[in-house]
Amino acid sequence: MDEHDAITEAVEAAMVRIRRRQTRGALAGHSPIPVAVFRVLDAVACTESPTVSTMAPALGVDQPRASRLVAQAVSLGLLERVADQHDGRRAVLRLTDNGQQAVTAAQTGRRTAMAAAMSDWTTGERAEFARLLRRFVDAMED
Repeated sequence: MDEHDAITEAVEAAMVRIRRRQTRGALAGHSPIPVAVFRVLDAVACTESPTVSTMAPALGVDQPRASRLVAQAVSLGLLERVADQHDGRRAVLRLTDNGQQAVTAAQTGRRTAMAAAMSDWTTGERAEFARLLRRFVDAMED
């Protein structure tokens, strides 16, 4: 298979369009929370024992940038640092009630937008798309 065939190019173009929408915050809704901070909240929400150190690779940024984003989320009252129960020298990040509400609202907004985009798809098409997208993302992570 030619790695630059028309299908691969079409997938790449679609992924760029998705990334641009995300960069603009189109899937986050109309929130006063900066898009970069939303990404921190999303990463904390789906990471077991999240720390500033684990946020850098999860966000695809360097350690100082991750630290600044976490500090911004803390200052906005969306995250808090708590002592790790297994290692008191380490701080674990936890969503505050406001942070959890922001994540829940963003998830609801994203899911609503995605459901609308697939509203005229059959259940089988939706299931196949989900299966293939998971497979694609898993392969990209390997």
